[in-house]
Amino acid sequence: MKDAVHLALSLGSFIALDKLLKKGFLAAAIRFPSALFGMFSIFSLLLLLDVTKPEAASAVVNFFAPATVFIQRWLPLFYVPSLVVLPLAVKGIPTASAAKIGAILVGGWAASLAVAGYTALFVRKLVKTQMMPAEPMPKPAAFSNSEIWGWTVVLVASFALAIVSPTFLGSVPSTVLLFFLSATVLGYMVGSSLPPAIKKVFHPIIACAVSAGIAAFAYGSFSGFGFDAALGAYLTKNGAIPGAGDVLMGFLGSVILSFAFSMYKQRKLIQRHAAEIFSSVIVSSVFSLYSTAAVGHLVGLDPSLTIAIVPRCITVALALSIANIFEITNTSVTAAVVVLTGLVGANFAQTVMDRLGWDDPIARGMATASSAHGLGTAALSAKEPEALPFCAIAYALTGIFCSLLCCVPAVKYSLFAISGL
Repeated sequence: MKDAVHLALSLGSFIALDKLLKKGFLAAAIRFPSALFGMFSIFSLLLLLDVTKPEAASAVVNFFAPATVFIQRWLPLFYVPSLVVLPLAVKGIPTASAAKIGAILVGGWAASLAVAGYTALFVRKLVKTQMMPAEPMPKPAAFSNSEIWGWTVVLVASFALAIVSPTFLGSVPSTVLLFFLSATVLGYMVGSSLPPAIKKVFHPIIACAVSAGIAAFAYGSFSGFGFDAALGAYLTKNGAIPGAGDVLMGFLGSVILSFAFSMYKQRKLIQRHAAEIFSSVIVSSVFSLYSTAAVGHLVGLDPSLTIAIVPRCITVALALSIANIFEITNTSVTAAVVVLTGLVGANFAQTVMDRLGWDDPIARGMATASSAHGLGTAALSAKEPEALPFCAIAYALTGIFCSLLCCVPAVKYSLFAISGL
């Protein structure tokens, strides 16, 4: 009970802070991502406390520890809604354009991985800094049978309610929310429990998206609303009547805030290997943004689609912030491309790096996270824990640096110009 209360307080604090920042930035008409400002503020506060009153810094870290572990355990789940509603997002996109996006996604991922990795290796040879032990990162607990059965009961009961009385809670999205949420959660749990060999080709996030998609199809068929209407109820993008997807994506701001604690825990590592880390992040970030815009224009992709996929190598939470800065209307395309890029990296990054002969954990961690963000990080760290700290750092810093870069008007409009807008 005590642990549950602690989790509720720490996670609730993240959510409340995120909402407060969003409200303040909206009222002040500030376009800079509010959660990113919050992350920098928390990180700066922790550094200040670490110097002036270390016990206070430890107390803050310990208070938010349950929330950071919760976010780490469920992180892939917050990416899923964009994949689930992908059939709606791609409607109206010509097949030729979709093929071009796919080619840019795969080719761009490989190029970004190579640029980040070779940059890290080059700088490593110059500075010759010896490796030091990293701060241990807590591993999320495995899902228990009782959790799986509990969510199964919720799934069955909520489906029956949604079919019998579609507007029992006032609206279809509200009534079907628990059914879609339980289907998404169960898909992730089952996918995470699959043997490693299967997970290589059927990543848990794919299992999660497939489960939610099947649930939407089943509800659309049995209720008579249809598949598209069911997907619309899954992700309404309406704060007054949120769907299951809106609830999950509502955690993305908290995800960004939690980066402050990951960076704080690895502050000594960042300081010691600053040259390798920052050079790799800066070079790969600039390359990813501008090469995507240039290649999209070169292959004749519609400029609005090109600019929508520019943040392909950045975690969803920050990619959507950049989409807002760019005033992208179809943000589902942005989110879906980001998730698909992560899936490609999660499945193939280790194989490609092995073929390239990279054995340095800094290069492997930086290359994976800089090109495939959180999903690549999760896949690599499961087999190579020594690379996890560098993955975590690159995962956060790549998104942060790209977000800061895209807030600069000159950068924003130069990307627009290169894309053909």
